[in-house]
Amino acid sequence: MIWAAVIALLSACQPASQDNSEHRIVTDGLDREVRLPVTINRIATLAPGVTEIVVAAGGLERIVGVSNADNYPPAVLDLPNYPALPVNFEAVTALEPDIVFATTQVNNSRDVSVFESLGIPVFYLPSRTLADVLASIEMVGLILGTSETASEYLTGLRNRISALQSQHELTDVRPSVLFLISTETLHSFGPESYVHDLIELAGGRSLTADLGVETPILSDEFVLSESPDVIVGTFGEAFTLDRLLEHHPTWTLVPAVQRSRVFTIEADLILRAGPRIVEGAEHLSSLIRQGQSTQ
Repeated sequence: MIWAAVIALLSACQPASQDNSEHRIVTDGLDREVRLPVTINRIATLAPGVTEIVVAAGGLERIVGVSNADNYPPAVLDLPNYPALPVNFEAVTALEPDIVFATTQVNNSRDVSVFESLGIPVFYLPSRTLADVLASIEMVGLILGTSETASEYLTGLRNRISALQSQHELTDVRPSVLFLISTETLHSFGPESYVHDLIELAGGRSLTADLGVETPILSDEFVLSESPDVIVGTFGEAFTLDRLLEHHPTWTLVPAVQRSRVFTIEADLILRAGPRIVEGAEHLSSLIRQGQSTQ
């Protein structure tokens, strides 16, 4: 299913035409036809996950600026940085990029009009699903002319995904998993989020995949009624179960809490729609297995 979705997405993102020898038209994740130079030497990125995608596709040496939230790979720490939420257009323009890469997950689509007025092409990478992220790596490789590097990187990711799928494909009963961003306010993920793909790859079943809200804030009542087998969140290294119960004392009735199956995971491996979400899925798989061993 994942690879079929990748093929379909890449077909939609192929260059639509070349209007002359110096430019081409390519469709991005917002379904916009973007006029790009054939040769791209200077890249600015607007989100950490986007930067990691460009690096995976072989474009590290061409990045001239990143958002002030970027910290990976370490080489980007030496690059000029700027606010991206909202965008500091003056700082980005000063770097004279040939292209700005953004993401549909984080960046505001209204920024398009400003970049267009500045004469800078901005290309939005799709990021709702795991298939989107994989397709984005391949698409950036096509745009930069580094398809061989992108393909090699993708082969490694696909092998790791296949290994996870093999571990769990014969599992009849999957533990229910609640993924949270923080311990106090219960921010989670609604439909069409790659987080659900990661949980499925890891052998679990996401409890918020079918909610009608894209970025839900859950209630204690929801958690009590759904009774998750496992709770995983980006709670930070200092997380303790006692701290969680300070905010949600009724959760002593939740199976995940009763059986000490509440875990924290590194935020950057989950919250950034980039290639490291595969590593995030591997960590989730380990945590879910750990939770099952405590039954």
